[in-house]
Amino acid sequence: MWQIQKTIGCSLLLALLSGALPAQQAQKVQPDLLTVIDSALQKAVLQYKYLGTQLPADVLPKTYYPLTKKFETSKSSWWTSGFYPGSLLYLYEYAKDPALLAEEKRIEKIIEKEQFNKGTHDLGFMMFCSFGAANRLAPSKEYEQILLNSAKSLSTRFNPTAGVIKSWDHGDWKYPVIIDNMMNLELLFWATQFSGDSSFYKIAVTHANNTIKNHYRPNNSSWHVVDYDISDGHVISKKTHQGYADNSAWARGQAWGLYGYVVMYRCTKDPTYLAHAKKIAAFIMQHPTTPEDKIPFWDYDTPEIPATYRDASAAAITASALLELTKYVDPTSGNSYTGFAEKVIRSLSSPTYTALYRQNGGFILKHSTGHLPGNSEVDVPLTYADYYYIEAMLRYKALKAKK
Repeated sequence: MWQIQKTIGCSLLLALLSGALPAQQAQKVQPDLLTVIDSALQKAVLQYKYLGTQLPADVLPKTYYPLTKKFETSKSSWWTSGFYPGSLLYLYEYAKDPALLAEEKRIEKIIEKEQFNKGTHDLGFMMFCSFGAANRLAPSKEYEQILLNSAKSLSTRFNPTAGVIKSWDHGDWKYPVIIDNMMNLELLFWATQFSGDSSFYKIAVTHANNTIKNHYRPNNSSWHVVDYDISDGHVISKKTHQGYADNSAWARGQAWGLYGYVVMYRCTKDPTYLAHAKKIAAFIMQHPTTPEDKIPFWDYDTPEIPATYRDASAAAITASALLELTKYVDPTSGNSYTGFAEKVIRSLSSPTYTALYRQNGGFILKHSTGHLPGNSEVDVPLTYADYYYIEAMLRYKALKAKK
C-alpha cells in the first residue's frame, strides 16, 4: 500500500505531458523567446496539417529523405507510432484547430491494437504519448482500458531474476536492455495510480534501480545496451548498437536517461533519482564536445567531431527534460537548466533546424540522426524530434507566471 500511496505524487504526470506546471513553481521567462515559440508553434500547426495530407491510409510518418524526396512510413507496431498522434494532440491543445484533432482520431484507430503487443518494450512511447494524452484531454473508460492493457502487455517483458524489462527479441543478445527503456516506465506508474495495483510500480522501480547500477559509468554517461543472463541476473556484456563505440556516449541515449530519471523522481519522490538526473544533466551540459548552439553531435565521443552529424532529437529530449528538472532543484541549478533549454529551443527554432512550410516532407525539424552505424535515418527529420521539441516549447510557455 505504501507504493500505491507514494505514486500519487505522479499526479503531475499527465499535467506535465501538456507542459502544465503548478503555479507556485513558476519561473522567469524571456519574453522574446516566448514570441519565438509562439511563431514556431503556429508554423508547426501548418506544417503538421500538411504532413497529414502526405500520409497513405493505415500508416504512420517515420522520416523523410530530403535528397531523394523519399517519404518513409511505418506500421503501427513500429516503436515511433505514438509520436505523430502525440504531436497532433499537443498542437491541438495549443491551437484548438479541429483538423488536428480529427487527424489524431483517425490515427488512434490505427494504433489501438498495439495495446496487446507483448513483443515490444516501447509501449510507453507508442501508447502513452498518444492515448495517455488523449485521455488527459478527454478522459474515457475506453482510453483507460487501452492504457491499462498496454501496461499489462509491457509488464510481461519483466524478468524478476534480472530485475529488468527486456528490450529486444532479435539479435545475438540473451536478454538485452537498452537505456531507451527508461522512457517506457511512465506508463507503469500511470497504471498503478489508476488501478491501485502496485506491481506496475514495483517493476518500474526495480528496472530503474538496476539501470543505475548496470548502465551507468563513473562519469555518469550511459552504455546503450546491457545484456543479462536471466539464469542468475548477472551482466554478460555492455555494448552499443547505435553509438560510435561500446565505451562512447551515444547522444540520444544520454537524453533518454536524463528524461527517464526526471520522470522517476516525479513519480516516486525518491531523492536517489533526482540526484542521478542531476548527474546526467551535468554530463550533458558540461561535456567538452557540446557545441555552442547546444545541439549535440550524434555521439559525444566520436573522433569525427566536428565533421560529423548533429542530433536535433537528442537536443529536444534534453531540453524538455531540463525544463521539468528545474522544478525540483534550487534556484541556481534551476536557472542553469532553464538557460540551457532556452539555448536549445532558440537553436531548434532557427532556419538551421526548422524546415520551411511544405518542405522536409511536412516534418518540423531537420538534422536528426537515428542510427548512423546502421546507415539508417542519418541527417533527417524524425517524429520524436518534433514531439519533444513541441513538448519543450509548451513546457517553457508554462513557465510564464506571476512575477
